[in-house]
Formats: sequence, structure tokens, C-alpha cells
Amino acid sequence: MGATGLADRLAAARAGALVGREPERAVLDRMLSGAADAPIVTYLHGPGGIGKSSLLRYAARQAELAGRRVVHIDARFLDADPRRLEQAAALACVEPGAVLLIDSFEHCQPLEPWLRDTFLLRLADGALVVLASRIAPDAEWSLDPGWARLFAELVVRPLDAARSDALLAARGVTEEQRSALVAFAGGSPLALSLAASVPAAAPGAPWEPTGNVLTTLVERLVGDLPSTAHRRALEVVAQAYVTRESLLRAVLGDEDTATVFSWLRQLPYIEATPEGLHPHDAVRATLAADLRWRDPERYDDVRVRVSVACLQAVRCASEEDALVRVAEWMFLFRDQGGLKDLYDWQAHPHVEDTPLQPDDVPDVLRMAEEAEGPASATAVAHWVRRQPRGFRVYRYAGSSAPVAFMAILRMEAPLPEDCAEDPVIAALWDYVKAAAPLGPGEHLGIRRFAVQPGRHQRPSPLMDLISRRTIAAEMRVRGRAVTFTVFEDAERWRRYLANAGLQEVVAVDADGRKQHVFGRDWRRQPVEQWVEHRARAMVAPEAGWTAAASAGGPDDEHGDDLPRAAFEEGVVEALRTWHAPREFATSVLLHSRLVPHGSADPVADLRAAITTALDALQVDPAGVKAHEALTATYTSASRTHKAAARRLGVPYGTYRRHLAMAKERLIEQLLRQAATMPVLSAPRLSLEG
Repeated sequence: MGATGLADRLAAARAGALVGREPERAVLDRMLSGAADAPIVTYLHGPGGIGKSSLLRYAARQAELAGRRVVHIDARFLDADPRRLEQAAALACVEPGAVLLIDSFEHCQPLEPWLRDTFLLRLADGALVVLASRIAPDAEWSLDPGWARLFAELVVRPLDAARSDALLAARGVTEEQRSALVAFAGGSPLALSLAASVPAAAPGAPWEPTGNVLTTLVERLVGDLPSTAHRRALEVVAQAYVTRESLLRAVLGDEDTATVFSWLRQLPYIEATPEGLHPHDAVRATLAADLRWRDPERYDDVRVRVSVACLQAVRCASEEDALVRVAEWMFLFRDQGGLKDLYDWQAHPHVEDTPLQPDDVPDVLRMAEEAEGPASATAVAHWVRRQPRGFRVYRYAGSSAPVAFMAILRMEAPLPEDCAEDPVIAALWDYVKAAAPLGPGEHLGIRRFAVQPGRHQRPSPLMDLISRRTIAAEMRVRGRAVTFTVFEDAERWRRYLANAGLQEVVAVDADGRKQHVFGRDWRRQPVEQWVEHRARAMVAPEAGWTAAASAGGPDDEHGDDLPRAAFEEGVVEALRTWHAPREFATSVLLHSRLVPHGSADPVADLRAAITTALDALQVDPAGVKAHEALTATYTSASRTHKAAARRLGVPYGTYRRHLAMAKERLIEQLLRQAATMPVLSAPRLSLEG
């Protein structure tokens, strides 16, 4: 009685936890009720952890409630041997109305033709079959006119956000934690359940999966892998928005790329689309988080390689495809710094980006005056005459009416009438002459206009495409020395622009409306290097300027003219590039108060400031450990974090805790040092490198 009661309670609890899946349950219910038009064989398929086994348990309970005998087989233990399957399923061949459930059928997939054409014909009268596999059924089930009416294929898909949230709520997860778990799990019930098992983080602390959760998920979602090359390929798939064979070759090299790509496209958790290969969201999130947890250096390396490969794809793309390739590159940064709130990596097929046509000019002038006033319209009219090819016009698919426009101007030196007609260009050119004179063959790139009436420069699909076109130009145009971009709505975009390495250099009053100009010098950091740095998980944005003072004023609280987040990331990046002189020489910290104004050798002064801070840590036992962790990892040039742990003679987990604490203490020490430096009062940024 007790055992039976426990079994019933367990089955009831499992049934209650089966959130969603109404379409799948409806098919199973009709089948088990004996409806005349119901299938007699149902084939469930989907990636690991998606909930196939839960549906089989649901079918078993419903069958038992209907008085049917259930024969439940786990195909993992059959070794694809037809005799063992016959033995395990013998009862279904003699018991009328029995229900045969075969889980993990992918382990017996070679038996599929035999099962369909031979074995199932031996089942007892009224017997039903439910198969669950990671692999889709072969086409013969549907091509055979007999089976086509008796067979149902059910693709088990990820849960949507609402059902994922409901599953977590049923598991007692607080509302504060649920959004992060839903985003991580990608609709996978297994990932949701495992994530729910992690103890709740402290109030306000971000949720992160533990190592045990990640290990379990990789084992259950991905399983055993044939070789290291296959694991490396999955690491690429987890980072790239879409994986093509060319991208895999660019990241991994030529070894077995074609073979590995063919293997990838057969995986149950990889979807092959016309664009390329996309992993299931839960698999993507798990593989990325697992690699970052296991090997942070390898995680960064993969991101950098994918980022560089995406740059080459943008450069090789046609003008029309360039925006799609830029969007794929942007996918790498979808979770960094809140950028997704401003800048969406996704495609917008309902909006068209086209060159300016003569018939568009009246609409462009109207939009400029409506959004920014008469002075802007005058400037637009001038540049439409001077550089019409620099303009792009946006319209909704199926409509000829422009709804937004942008312009990227190319300039070696402005004509007198350029400065007369456009006060922003006049002020900007004065700035360039004083701070960043152009050399032979160099030119400026100026994203002068970004106009969408009604929403103007607020985030939208139109602004996404305008920004994407701007990035495409940066990646594709050769010989550009300095980039400028003009924003009226500067505060909304300031943080995003700082992450991209642009700082405000000029603010111009035009018709009573303030136009803010942000810039960066590509001569200090080429695009190729910027793309690499941008991809590193902990990299600080590379400003490319010698800053006399922050455009927004000094940060009095922290004693530095850089934002706190940029300063912290700059410290980590300076440590990482300690033995890479060219990279270290582009550190964002060179623009902080750590480097004296007018320094003859700012790079040497920055090294000295960091060395002084390292030495100052050794005031207590914890500080000594912090000093040892940092020097063993960075200044002594250990090849890997694990090598640094061995050098210190401590377990890897202990070493990582020491290193995290050491970085925090070093950052605080450097902030204190910066606070003692004099605040610079120069009126503007200098571009001189």
C-alpha cells in the first residue's frame, strides 16, 4: 500500500510539473482514448532535455488510468539488437490494448526500418506505440500511404518565456531570480529544472549557474563528443550567431572542417537553416557558460577568433549583405553592458536600407526640418548636393515613402561653403586642425545625420540599421584616420558610444539645438585590433584619444575622469596585456589621472603606477596573497591560469578566489592613487597620440 501510494504520488507530482505541452498532450490523449482518427504510432523528437521523457511518463500515467498495460523500454540498454527489443517488448505482442513506450530511441535508430516494416506488425490488437528520440523520423513513415494515416510526428520545441516562468514558479523560484533563469535556459525544461535547483543568490545579486549544473547540462544536453576538434567546433557554434563552414574554417583552421561541419548539422540540438547552423538556445547558453567557467582564457580566445572572422565576412560581403554580417558580429555583445536595450543585433526584414534617389530629396529635407529644425535642413540640402552617395534612406517594406535617413560624409578638407552651410562641420574642422591634423592619404569619416521623425534618435529598428550601416563603413572603408558621429540625443547613447570607444569632443549649438560630436582616432588603434579587443569578455573600450579631461567632467567620487566600470575593466586589460607592449600602449588607463598630464612617456608612467599599486597591496596577509596571485598570473607571464595556480601551489578553485579578490584590491588601490593626482582643466580632448 505504501509503495503503491508513493508511486501514485510521484506520478501525480510529475504530471503536475509538466507545464505547457498542450498540443503534444492532446495528441496523446486522443490516441490513448482510442479515437477513430487518432494515430497508433506517435514519434516524439527534439534535443536532449527538451521534455520527451516527461511526455512519455505522461502517456504512461494516462494509459494506466485508462486501464491499459504499459511496456516502458529504455533503448540505451538494447545495443541496437533487434532480439533484445523483441524480448523487452514481448508483452505488447500478446496483451490487447497495450501501450509500448520506447525512450532514447536514437540509440536504436538503425532498427527504425525493421521496427516499422516488421516488428510493429506483430503487436497485439489495439496496441499503441510512442517513440521518443533526439533524431527525427525517416521519411518513409509519411511516404508509405498506409503508415501516413496511422503515424504522427511531434516535434518537441522549447517552452516559451511565459511557460518557462510558470515552471520556475512551480518550483518555488522567486520572481526576482526567474528572468535570469529563463534567459539562460532557452526554454529547455531540463535547464530550467537544474537552474531552479541552484540556491538562491543574495538579494540583488545576479544569478549564475554553478559548475555542477553546467557539468550536468553538458552531459545531458550534448553527451559524449568524438574528439577535441568536435568540442572546439561546438565552442564556435555557441558563440557565433550562425555558423557556416567558412566561419568554422576561419576559426579552427582547415583540419577536418568539412567533416566536423557535416557532423554538426546532424546533431539534434542544431538547426540547419538557409543562413547556416543555429544551436538550441539552451545548448548555446550552456556551452558558452561552461567554457567560460572551465577555461576563461579559451572562452576569450574563441570570442576573439569569431569576432575577427565576422570582420572579414563584413569586408567580403556585398553592400546589401553587409548589414546582416554586421548584425552577426553584434550578436557577440548582446549581453554586455546593457547594450541590448539600445542596440539590437537582430535582423529587421520589414525595413529597407537603400541609397538616396533623386525623388527622395524632398522627403529627406522635410524629415530633417521636422526632426531637427531649419538649420539641419539647410545642412542636409548642402550635403545632398555635395555628397549624395553618402546618404542612405530607410523605408518600410512594400512602401516607397522614406521614413528615416542617415549620411556618412568623407572629408579630406572642407570647402569654405561646407563650413558656411554647416556649423557642425565648421566647429569640427577647427577641432581637427588643432588636435588631429590629417596626414597624406588620410580622411575623416563623419556620421553627420541620423534622423527618424517622431522617435528621432530613440532606439528603434531604424536606428539599429543606421548604426549598423555606420559600423559597416568603419569595417569596410580603407584609409580612414578619424571617425566622428553626431548625436543630438547624446545622453541616451553616451554609454553605448563609450563602450565602442568614442568620446565627446565638440558640442555645437545649431538653431538652439545642441549637436554633440563623438570621435575616435583609428591611427592609435586599427579596426582589426579594435575588433579583437571588443570581443574580450573583460576588455575596456579603447577610446583612442589622449584625454585631457572627460567630456562629462571628472568623476569626483572615484578620483578619476573615466567611468568606474571603464576604469575597472581597464585595470584588468592592462594586466592581461602587460607583456604585449603594442596592446598595453592602447590602454584606456593612459587617459586617466594615473598618468601625469604632459607625461614624456605615458606608457612607462602607467606601468609604474600599476607596479606601485601592486607593491602597496602587501600590508596584510590577504594583501600578500593578492600580490602573489596577480604577479604569478600576469607580471610573471604564466601561460595559463592553471599554470599560475601550480606556480602558487594552491588548488585551482582557491587560486581563482585569490585572483578575484586581488583584482578588487588592486582596483581600489589604483583609484586611491588616481584621486591624489591633480584634476586637469584643459577645455577639450586632444587627439594627439
